[in-house]
Amino acid sequence: MGRIISVGGGKGGIGKSFLTTNLGMLLAGRGHRVVLVDLDLGGPNLHTFFGCSSVESGVGDFLSRSVERLDQAATPTGVANLSLIASCDCSFEIANLPYAQKRKIIDAVRRLPHDYVLLDLGAGTGFNTLDFFLAAGEGIFLCTPEPTSIENAFRFVKAVTLRRLKQLIKTHAFTAITREAADRVREGVTAPADLIDVVLRHDPDRKPFLEQMLSELKFNLVLNQVHPRVDPTLGYRIVKVCNRHLHSKFSFLGNVNYDEQVREAILARRPYVDRCSQTMTAVDLKNLAAKLADIGNGPTTGELHETAARAIALRRAGRVPQRIGL
Repeated sequence: MGRIISVGGGKGGIGKSFLTTNLGMLLAGRGHRVVLVDLDLGGPNLHTFFGCSSVESGVGDFLSRSVERLDQAATPTGVANLSLIASCDCSFEIANLPYAQKRKIIDAVRRLPHDYVLLDLGAGTGFNTLDFFLAAGEGIFLCTPEPTSIENAFRFVKAVTLRRLKQLIKTHAFTAITREAADRVREGVTAPADLIDVVLRHDPDRKPFLEQMLSELKFNLVLNQVHPRVDPTLGYRIVKVCNRHLHSKFSFLGNVNYDEQVREAILARRPYVDRCSQTMTAVDLKNLAAKLADIGNGPTTGELHETAARAIALRRAGRVPQRIGL
């Protein structure tokens, strides 16, 4: 099984599909076999990023048993090593997915024969979204620098953590009192720390187990649409707060600069890094892909930005051709 990476966040319009598409392209460009799975079942749009108005097969065919395996529902994207499993072929009712079908998708995703499986999730903290996020070995949670987006990001990671806590309590040896307390938890109201306090009162010997299991949750923050005036350390500060108050592992993957050309690429229905490979934002995306691919000896973010800035300055001065390799 390859690496399964979920891409989620609490708010819509923050760039989850944009990030999934471009990271997939960049990882595929490094020679990895990559598949993108559109699990925004209520509003799928990954296919649109590749200029497709529809696809011949997808998640719906797998659920209806038109194909036996999920990888048989994959569609070529036109990019070498990169395929797409869309969900635009599904009925509108799929947004309220029954548990058995959700379980079927999760099990099938874990059997996909690719080096990287990127899951593009819907907005919010519905059970389907949370369980798809937890199905991956690691997750990227996305937000923009606005206070509302940051607040929703905190709510999202707390909801994921709480969902995992409840699953652990339900499936492992805890006292009846603890299980009853977990059943009464109100999603979005009870904080994970409150449920851990219940465990400490009634199952104190289970605390190390819970902390160990929660520490296996890996959250990587990406701060998207970052304007020049935004504090460049904001992402690190968000991660610091998460690590202080939650038991999972939070890392800051990096900033993605704001660029008006992102909108133009979406309107053109072409992946951004294919259309705008020379921009500072493209450099940010390349650096994120390098980090995900565990390339530790590549250029630093600062070095990449310096190279991009120098290329842009020279281009504006008319001293070099339009396309410059980074």
